[in-house]
Amino acid sequence: MSELLLELFSEEIPARMQKRGGEDLVRLVTDALKAAGVEGKNARAYTTPRRLTLVIDGLPDKTPDVKEERKGPKVGAPQQAVDGFLRAAGLASIDEATVQEDKKGAFYVAVTEKKGRATADAVADIVPAVIRAFPWPKSMRWGRGSLRWVRPLHSILCLLGGKVVPFEVDGIKSGDTTRGHRFMSGGAFAVKDFTDYDMKLFEARVVLDPAKRANFIHEGAKALASAEGLTLVEDEALLHEVAGLVEWPVPLIGRIDDEFMSVPQEVLTSTMRANQKYFACVDARGKLAPRFIVVANLKAEDGGKAIVNGNERVLRARFADARFLWDQDRKHTLTSRLPKLQEVVFHAKLGTVHDKAIRIGKLARELAPYIHASTQNVIAGLDPAIQGGKAGSARPLDARVKPGHDELGDVESFAGKARIAGELCKADLTSQMVYEFPELQGLMGAYYARNDDLGDDIADAIAEHYSPLGPTDDVPSTPLGKVVALADKIDTLAGFWSIDEKPTGSKDPYALRRAALGIIRIVLEGNLRIDLTKVLIEHGDLFKQRDWAITAFDLLDFFGDRLKVRLRDMGNRFDLVDAVFLMGSTADTQIPGMRNSRDLQQIVKRVEALSDFLSTEDGANLLAGYKRATNILRIEEKKDGEGAFNEAPDASLFTQDEEKALAAAIATASKAAKAAVAKEDFAAAMSALASLRAPVDAFFDKVTVNADDAKVRANRLKLLAQIRAALHEVADFSKVEG
Repeated sequence: MSELLLELFSEEIPARMQKRGGEDLVRLVTDALKAAGVEGKNARAYTTPRRLTLVIDGLPDKTPDVKEERKGPKVGAPQQAVDGFLRAAGLASIDEATVQEDKKGAFYVAVTEKKGRATADAVADIVPAVIRAFPWPKSMRWGRGSLRWVRPLHSILCLLGGKVVPFEVDGIKSGDTTRGHRFMSGGAFAVKDFTDYDMKLFEARVVLDPAKRANFIHEGAKALASAEGLTLVEDEALLHEVAGLVEWPVPLIGRIDDEFMSVPQEVLTSTMRANQKYFACVDARGKLAPRFIVVANLKAEDGGKAIVNGNERVLRARFADARFLWDQDRKHTLTSRLPKLQEVVFHAKLGTVHDKAIRIGKLARELAPYIHASTQNVIAGLDPAIQGGKAGSARPLDARVKPGHDELGDVESFAGKARIAGELCKADLTSQMVYEFPELQGLMGAYYARNDDLGDDIADAIAEHYSPLGPTDDVPSTPLGKVVALADKIDTLAGFWSIDEKPTGSKDPYALRRAALGIIRIVLEGNLRIDLTKVLIEHGDLFKQRDWAITAFDLLDFFGDRLKVRLRDMGNRFDLVDAVFLMGSTADTQIPGMRNSRDLQQIVKRVEALSDFLSTEDGANLLAGYKRATNILRIEEKKDGEGAFNEAPDASLFTQDEEKALAAAIATASKAAKAAVAKEDFAAAMSALASLRAPVDAFFDKVTVNADDAKVRANRLKLLAQIRAALHEVADFSKVEG
């Protein structure tokens, strides 16, 4: 067994292409070896700015022998067909073929044995082909050659079992030599195998493994920050990018001039990160410290002083530009920027960003009473069940209110602030700072709002209104932030639904699924009670759309699908989710639960209560009784017609005590369940249904449903229909498995 070592040495490879380049090299070479009948072990790639390296262990010395059978014409076929077969199979005469038989008769078969060849020969064919067809996102040509590579390719090292595999690519011959660091090593040197290669590269000031380089950078940067009493700002993406820029990482610490520390720290860190690839540091209070970490690609004789001084000069110029933009932007208020949004198109069919901002402000004002009531109850430790403006049942909540935002004031004042925050949340898009750093939109709006003395609550709402940006991102922490974030996302969804631009399959160019999931997370994690149906229908008046109610219900279905996904991700059984969502549906019209329920919280509470109930013995047994009742009804309704037994049973036709007891229990339980559901006390509704277990069991033990008397039979079937109706007060138990 032999080890394959391949190195492709070139000019600097962009950091963003290195990881994918290494993966592609492993895939292409191993796939080609498998096609040749050769498989190795532990194929792995290493990358530095100037090289792609592949190592494969355990390759055999030769490819396996191959025996091939080629089926020919039938025995007795025309000579022309036989001659064609002989030429294709490489046989001199038909005597060299064998004869086999199947159901259709005898036919000729050419059996050829192909001897294996040296693995080195296979590698010599494979590597040049891989190099010429390598899928770089961008590639270039240089000199007079025809080869395309990400950057000019200088040399190829290729060893199999310690011996050079000879081949040539565009005038570059393979060999056993490589080079070390561009500045801190001598000329080329020969290697024997991967262990020798890795060791000699390290001696030549090259850390081959990108993970090791990243670790050296991380530990060195943390040590430098700690020595100054500071903490390194963790940035995984930047760490791996910088590891792809250096072969011998040397972290150094530099100073930021105090005159620039008045610029928002997000601006400073964005400038350092995006333009200079520097790491930031913070002090014990979490404030940006006047220090930065730069990673050099060599160990300087002066300890890096000249490198640090040079980087400080460059950073000083960058920060001067950022401060200029900051000073210029503050000369204009956010309100004065609002008209400029008329020049920014949101969507050709939905108008400008100014149009959207006005809609967000209007919708934020409409949503404000919902969030105000919910937040006041959160502060009081109560669960706001909004029914006609009154609070419902009380229970502890997990929702948190950001310190300083627990005094909301009256509803009108809160709604007024919501409108202002909604209208101004996009105004920073016209600022020079956001034009330069798009990732700061929202954050810069918050700084400008504070500069305009609009208040911390409005500023925080503007900063948070894009949240959550993904499934792991935090939801807005302030009440106003929740209002504006909901208004922005609801407007986006309603707008795109109004022009029939919906997600299809895997395509979602406007991130509408993410917007819907963001709304769901804000509502559920904030324990908010919102009549989403009412909000969507009323907000649709702002769009030129006929039959908006139909469109709104379609959008509600979309919310329902996203909520199902969310509930299942939270560990809820899919059948219980369907049982709640399809309440009240019939075989002909599947009306999703989002249309039947007042808000998302109600659906979640219903699913949780159903799950808890079915985990009990009473719940499991009652489900079994329900299944038995509905199975009988389904069979008999096929005979007598759909809904034939939906009327109330006639008490005068009860002939057994078990019938009377069940009828009385159903009446009591149904009344109690309805009352509990009206109060949104779903646990109490389930408890009421649990009382049916004993009379249902007794009924099926003692009573024959299909009695000889037709009237008694029909009456007993009506009683079974009453069981079904009682349980459907809480959920559609027909969707529950088990």
